[in-house]
Amino acid sequence: MNTRSVSRASGWRSASAGISKRCQRGYASSAHGNTARPSEVEILSARAYCSNLIRKFDSPSFTLQTFIPPSSRDAYLAIRAFNIDVARIADTTSTPTIGIMRMQFWRDTVTKALAGSPPKEPVAILLAKAAEDLYNRTDGKARLSKNWFLRVINTREQYLNNPPYPNLAALESYAESTYSTLLYLTLSSLPLASVTADHLASHIGKASGIAAVLRGLPLLAFPPPLFQGANNSAKGSSIGSSRQGTVLLPLDIMAEAGVKEEDILRQGSAAAGLRDAVFTVATRANDHLITAREMLANLRAGGDLGHEFEHQDDEERNYSSQQLSVSAQAQLDDVERAFGLLMPAVATQLWLDQLEKLDFDIFAPNLRRTDWRLPWKTYWAFNRRKL
Repeated sequence: MNTRSVSRASGWRSASAGISKRCQRGYASSAHGNTARPSEVEILSARAYCSNLIRKFDSPSFTLQTFIPPSSRDAYLAIRAFNIDVARIADTTSTPTIGIMRMQFWRDTVTKALAGSPPKEPVAILLAKAAEDLYNRTDGKARLSKNWFLRVINTREQYLNNPPYPNLAALESYAESTYSTLLYLTLSSLPLASVTADHLASHIGKASGIAAVLRGLPLLAFPPPLFQGANNSAKGSSIGSSRQGTVLLPLDIMAEAGVKEEDILRQGSAAAGLRDAVFTVATRANDHLITAREMLANLRAGGDLGHEFEHQDDEERNYSSQQLSVSAQAQLDDVERAFGLLMPAVATQLWLDQLEKLDFDIFAPNLRRTDWRLPWKTYWAFNRRKL
C-alpha cells in the first residue's frame, strides 16, 4: 500500500475521539364506519408491496426488519417504503416541476394516511394501518409525527435538483433530516420517547446518510437515461435523452483534496484527489459510529453519554422534564428497547469497511453488491448488544 493509503488507513482507525385531535376524530369515525377503511386484502397487498419495494431498492433495511418488534413492523415497512418512493422522485421525474408535484402528493398522502383515510396507495394504506395500530395499542397516547415525515419530504425536495453540499456540515444536516429522522419515526412506533435512544439514533442515522450519499455517487455522476414511461408520456421524445452527471461530495472537501467535478465526470475513479475526498467524507460517517459506541460504553460503565444531544431542542421534539432527567439504568432500559432499531449501524459499518478495503475507490463494483455477511453480522451484534 502506498504512503497515502497507509495514511488513510491509520486516520480511519483513529477517527474521532398524540395523535392530534383531528386524527383522533378520523380514527374514531373510521371505527364507526363513516370513513372507508382499507380492507384486509388491501392491507395484505400493501404490506407485500412495501416489503418487495424495500427488498429491491434497500436490501439492508429488508434484512434488518428481523430485529424490529412485530408490533412495529408494519410501521417500519411503511416508513422505509415511504423513504424509497420519496428518494426516487429525483431519479424518476423528467422536470423539477413534476418532482415538486410528486413531493406535494406525498405531503397530502401522509396527512390523509395519518388521519385514518389513506388514498388507494400501498404505502399510504400500510402507514394508516400502522398509525391506527399504534393509536389502539397506546389508548391514543402515542402517534407517528406528521412533522417528521414532512421533514424528510422537505429535505428531499430541497435536494431535488442535486445541488452541491457546500461543506461537510451541510451533508451531515441532510443525513440528520433524512436517515436520522427515519429512525426517530421508527422509535416512535414502539412507542419510545427517549433522549438517549434518539441521541444514538441521530449519530447512526448521520453515518447511514453520509454512507448512502457516497454509495450513490457513481449513479449520480453517470446517470442512466430516463426512459419514457406511462407517467411522463406527455413530455414527448426528450425523455430518454442523456442526463447531466453531478458529483455530490461537499465542496470544501473537494477543494481540500484538489479534485474537480469535471475531472470525476471525465475520468471516474482515476480523477486525482477523488479517493482522498471520499476518505475524508467516509471518515466522518465512521466518526459517528465510533461516537455511538463510545456513548453506549460510557452508559454501561455507569457514566454519562459524554456530550449533549445537539438536536434535543428541535421544534419537532417535546421531551418532558422527567424524560430529560432519567437515571442511568432507565437510559439503559431505553437502549435495550430500541436496540433492534439501531442495527443500521452494523450495516453501515460493513459497507464502510468494504470501502476501506478497496482503498476508497467509490466506483468499485463490489460496493454496489449486497454484503452476504450482513444477516449473520447483525444477528451476532444484536445478540451481544454490540453496535
